[in-house]
Amino acid sequence: MKSAIYARQSIDKPDSLSIEGQIDLCRRECTCEEVEIYRDAGYSGKNTHRPDFERLMRDVEAGEIAQLVCYRLDRVSRNIVDFGRIWETLSAHKVDFTSVSERFDTSTSIGRAMVYIIMIFAQMERETIAERVRDNYYQRVKKGAWPGGPAPYGCSIVRRDGQARLEHTADIGVVREIFELYAAPGASLGKVAKALNERGIPCMQRSAWDNVSLARLLHNPVY
Repeated sequence: MKSAIYARQSIDKPDSLSIEGQIDLCRRECTCEEVEIYRDAGYSGKNTHRPDFERLMRDVEAGEIAQLVCYRLDRVSRNIVDFGRIWETLSAHKVDFTSVSERFDTSTSIGRAMVYIIMIFAQMERETIAERVRDNYYQRVKKGAWPGGPAPYGCSIVRRDGQARLEHTADIGVVREIFELYAAPGASLGKVAKALNERGIPCMQRSAWDNVSLARLLHNPVY
């Protein structure tokens, strides 16, 4: 049995602790003589699809790990649902979990309670941020401003009075024609795409018009 150190860093930032720095701090908390290092560089903690993390969990399920040590809880997961599944797996295989930064150890009842409390508050913080972003998005739309992202086909983004707005380009005529062609009796996406390609009308971000590009355009609420 061995201690496992897991370190993750999505982006290398000057003010963030490097993977090597995380590992050095975690070594002090290892209770087993043998230590296995697992590291994922350039991966987000939003989900668990990370190569070395998946290797870690396979080793946990194989009964090779007695203790998991990380620098901070969010190095393992930023999602409370994902962490719930991880915690169930760790508990089922009697793996103690230690976080260096939050200073808790799940070999104690208080440490186990702290895990759940921290994850709940982390989830609340993420949901609050998401609500602020969504509210800001809709407020911009209500004021007639473009909320963000690339302009749809047939439009361009211009700035007026400090706000980004959409203006039509010459291609807006193609957009109108696509809607008219698709509204005609017996029309289909394939037939419309064929008509546009035969006339050499360039497609948006693709070499030729097809069912996918037309469906995206026709379903775009901006039009």
